[in-house]
Amino acid sequence: MSELKAPIYEMLMKHLSKDPVSFHVPGHRYGNALRQWIASKRLAQSDYHPLISIMEIDVTELSSTDDLHHPEACIAESERLAAQCFGAEHSYLLVGGSTSGNIAIILALCQPGDLIIVQRNVHKSIVNGLKLAGASAVFLAPQYDSHSGLATVPSLKQLEQALQRYPEAKGVIFSTPNYYGINTPLQSYIELTHHYDKPFIVDEAHGAHYSMHPALPTSAIYGGADAVVQSTHKTLLAMTMGAMLHVQGSRIKRDVLREHLSMVQSSSPSFPIMASLDISRAIMDCEKDRLFHKALLLVDQFRNWLEEKSLLIQDMYGATLLRNKDLQYDPLRIVLFDSSGQLSGVQLHKELERDGCWPEMSDARYVVLVVSVSVTEKEMERLKQSLIRIQQNVAPLYQSNPVAITPTALQPTQGDGIGAPTAFHRGPYDQAKTVQLPLREAVGRLSAENVIPYPPGIPLLYRGEPITEEAIQQISRLASVGAKFQGACDVKMQSITVIHD
Repeated sequence: MSELKAPIYEMLMKHLSKDPVSFHVPGHRYGNALRQWIASKRLAQSDYHPLISIMEIDVTELSSTDDLHHPEACIAESERLAAQCFGAEHSYLLVGGSTSGNIAIILALCQPGDLIIVQRNVHKSIVNGLKLAGASAVFLAPQYDSHSGLATVPSLKQLEQALQRYPEAKGVIFSTPNYYGINTPLQSYIELTHHYDKPFIVDEAHGAHYSMHPALPTSAIYGGADAVVQSTHKTLLAMTMGAMLHVQGSRIKRDVLREHLSMVQSSSPSFPIMASLDISRAIMDCEKDRLFHKALLLVDQFRNWLEEKSLLIQDMYGATLLRNKDLQYDPLRIVLFDSSGQLSGVQLHKELERDGCWPEMSDARYVVLVVSVSVTEKEMERLKQSLIRIQQNVAPLYQSNPVAITPTALQPTQGDGIGAPTAFHRGPYDQAKTVQLPLREAVGRLSAENVIPYPPGIPLLYRGEPITEEAIQQISRLASVGAKFQGACDVKMQSITVIHD
C-alpha cells in the first residue's frame, strides 16, 4: 500500500489487524461463522476462500470506521480524493450503482408536480426516479448516428426550444455515452442550459474512465455539468454496484442531495464496495493514463487484424465505418456486427459465448464487448479464433436470414421531437382496467406496461404512453431475433397489455 493512498481500505486493514471480536452486525462475524460451518462439515476451506476473503472486510459503522451518510473520517477523505481525481468539486460514493445516484439527484431537484426536461432514451432508473419524485417529464427525442443507426442525444435546437417552451423546468437530464460507447460532447448544451439558470445532469454510467487518457472521450464534468453519475464498476476497477456521483457549482443543494442519497441507499452500506471504489480511484491516481496503454494497444491491434482478415464480422469502430466529427467513440468498446446480414447480433452473441467469450450485450444488429484495462494478449487471441470459427462454420448457415440495422430507441418521424409533459407517479394506472391485445391491434392504445429490451435497459414504451406503429415494428423486430423484454406480460411480445377504453 506504500504507493496507494486508499483511506477506506487502509482503515479496514488496520481494523482487521487488531484481531477484533465481533459483537455487532453482520452476523457472519468477519467470515468466522462460515469458517466454523465449513470445519464442522469437514469441507475444504479453499473452496470458499473467495467469499471468506470479502467477509473479512465486511464490517459495519464502528468508532474505528466511518458512516457513508455522515462521513467524517476515511470516507470523507476518500470522497475528497475522488473529487480531485475525477475533476469535481465534490464526489459521493455510491453502493447502489448509478441507479441510486440518478434517483437521488431527481429527488433532490423535483417536488411532486415539478417538471424536468429529459432525454427520451434514458435508463429506466431515471424513469423510476421521476415516479418516486412524482415529477413530470418533457421527453426530447434523440438524434441518430447515420452510420450505425444508433440513438445519441437530442439536438441543441430541441433543447433550446424546450427550455423556451417550459421555463418552469427544474433542470435537464441527458445520458451519454450510450451503451455502444458513442459519446456526444455536451459543453454547448450545458452552456445553453446554464444561460437559463438551470442545472444540467448527465447519466454518464458507461464513462467512468473518460478524460483519463488522451485517446478517451471527454467526461461531461469537464464540460461544466452540475452533476455527473458514473458507474465506476463498469469500466474501472470497482466491485459491482460501486459508482460515484460528481457535482460542482451551486445549482444543486448538496445537503439536500446527501439527504436523498441516504434515503435511496442502504443504511448498512457495503464496506467492501466502498473499499473497491477507494482502491480503483487510488490506482487511477497512481498510474494516470499509463493504466490504459496496454488495453488501447491490444484493441488497436485487434481492429487492424480484423481489417486485414477481411472477415464478414466487422467492428463498428473500424476506421471506414464511423466518420461523424460531432461524436466521440470509446476505443475500449468493440461493437461487432455481421456485414453480410447473415447473423443477428443476438445470434453472434450466442456463438461467442460458445467459445467462452462473454460479451456485455447484444441487439438485433450489434454485439458489444467491453475491454477492461486488464485484458491480455491471450484473451484477445481467443476472441480472434472465435470469430474465425464463426465465419467458417456458422455464418453460411444463416444466409437466408439477413438482418437490418435496428435503432435501440424509437425514431420520431414527424414533429419537433419535443414531447408533451408526461406525469409520473407510482401506480398511476394500477386501478385502471386493462386488456391484453395482439401486438398488431394495439396501435393508438395506451400501453399498460413498460416495454424494456434489456440490455440496454432503455424503455421502448412507458406505461401510459400511446402505442405507435413505429413502436410495434421495432418491438416485433427485436422479438424476432430473441431479445428479452422486462416489464412485459408477454415476454415473447406477441401481445401487449393496454389501458381499456
